[in-house]
Amino acid sequence: MDQQVFLGVSWGNLLTYMKRNSGMDPDMDPDMGDYYNVVLSFVYDYIPDPPSPPSPHSRSPACRGSPTASTASAASRTSHLLPDGGARGQLLFGGPSPRAVTAAVSRVLVAHPGPFRCVHLTRTTMDEHRGEMARWLDILVAKGVQELVFVNRPWPLDPRLPATLFSCASLTRLYLGIWRLPESTAVPRGARFPNLRELGLCMIAMKDRDLALLLERSPVLEFLLIMGCQIGVRLRLVSQSLRCLQLSMFFLGDMDVVDAPCLERLFQYYYTYTNKNCSTSRIKIGGAPNLRMLGYLEPGGQEFNLAGSKESIVQILGIEVQFGVRSVVKKVPGFLRCFPNLETLHVQSHHISEEPTRKVNVKFWLQGGPIKCVVESMRKVFLYEFRGSRSEVTFLKFVAERARVLEQMVVVVSTKSFSPGDDVSAKLKPLTNAKWASKACKLELFKSPPAQCGVAPFCHRLANDFSFPDPFNVKDYCEERIAELTVVQ
Repeated sequence: MDQQVFLGVSWGNLLTYMKRNSGMDPDMDPDMGDYYNVVLSFVYDYIPDPPSPPSPHSRSPACRGSPTASTASAASRTSHLLPDGGARGQLLFGGPSPRAVTAAVSRVLVAHPGPFRCVHLTRTTMDEHRGEMARWLDILVAKGVQELVFVNRPWPLDPRLPATLFSCASLTRLYLGIWRLPESTAVPRGARFPNLRELGLCMIAMKDRDLALLLERSPVLEFLLIMGCQIGVRLRLVSQSLRCLQLSMFFLGDMDVVDAPCLERLFQYYYTYTNKNCSTSRIKIGGAPNLRMLGYLEPGGQEFNLAGSKESIVQILGIEVQFGVRSVVKKVPGFLRCFPNLETLHVQSHHISEEPTRKVNVKFWLQGGPIKCVVESMRKVFLYEFRGSRSEVTFLKFVAERARVLEQMVVVVSTKSFSPGDDVSAKLKPLTNAKWASKACKLELFKSPPAQCGVAPFCHRLANDFSFPDPFNVKDYCEERIAELTVVQ
């Protein structure tokens, strides 16, 4: 098979990665389209669902759910456009786009008087239908589409997105999947998105200046999602309106939040930091005076700088820690000192393949003096994928003995580390026997959901829902509670 570029990785290397990490059959034939489906399933999991009448079986937004469910739903929504109404079954991702579908889409778009409130075009191999694609965009721009989801079905992964789309001033929500953004020189000088409030870029090939141009031309943008991009993209954030930034499966060079006065939430997960010099990547958060929610970050995993003249008001923080590696753990106290007003801390405990390094005791956490947020403001602590290590228990004990206003401590147990008959409470005995600073705190145990085991908890569909206070809080959608342990006071 020819080499294909996917997030800066050759197609052959991508297949090797998928076989090793996706749980799929290593003997599966990649030419059958199985791996294409994996790519599409991730994209479909992130794009919004089209409007539909409420169903008695409708559920709340899925968090970390199976992407294949979204894939099947997308296929069923397209099949009805076929002449037989989809009687022969759903469309296959591996095959070419049926001409009947593209012809039906053209007829619908031409016949509709406009304006279009919402259009989803997600099931066509756009490279095979460049003529129809260009006409579709011309019609959508002319008839004033408000919400557009426009996904290319691979391969190839990087057909150039027509610059015509940048002339669609009526857009309020735009999601693009598996495209290459047009060269900035091809975008008309006066083209803007004056009404765009929500933008999703899913597995998009782009350069630094392409992203900067999008932000510059979107003066009222409030939510930006970037799911997948080329290696080495440097994110320089300048936006007077953005409230929420979400990065997923992101190969990030350096990130510099230069001027984002309205930014309240910054999420990143499934990410890899890299830059052209193969040195430690940098995260600098400067002009974000209203940032209240941040994560997941890796203390010591990248160079972090919380700049600005004002004290950080971040209240909810998510971090990932390898508790078995002393050189990593020693970065955590200094990291927490950057957030003096922190109220909720989410900690994902990472598995390490090698033997643990030198053990960490309570005295280790006392070095450098008190941590202000732990002593004065921390109310909730969540530890995910608890494996029963001494270092994990020591960290929890340190917090319990010093957090004066702590109300809740939640430990989510790794199902891979404990068998059904294991006594988890015995591992936590040093914690339950500790002298807790807060007499009113509850200690709760939960079991990690199978689909989430080993993955930092986060509900991406709730990221920009400001009515939901904490998308990191797995307890709100975690069903299996083990126990509430009694703390010896």
